[in-house]
Amino acid sequence: MFSRAVFRASARPAFVARRGFQTTRTQLSSPYHYPEGPRSNLPFNPLTKWFAVRYWGFMLTGFSLPFLLAVWQLKKNKP
Repeated sequence: MFSRAVFRASARPAFVARRGFQTTRTQLSSPYHYPEGPRSNLPFNPLTKWFAVRYWGFMLTGFSLPFLLAVWQLKKNKP
């Protein structure tokens, strides 16, 4: 099976090489195509004025919450 594929690839190298690089024009009218480029796939805008404050607030809350809850649970059961 592999020998036939190698033989076909060596027999017509221009045809095989050209097949892998075919592209179609992007259709922006399609509902399944979204804009491309840097930061276009993020669900937030990192270019706003208060992005750094909100980012670090979110990270500190998410990281410290499990530890704070663990301390609260350990102190809660003491008489």
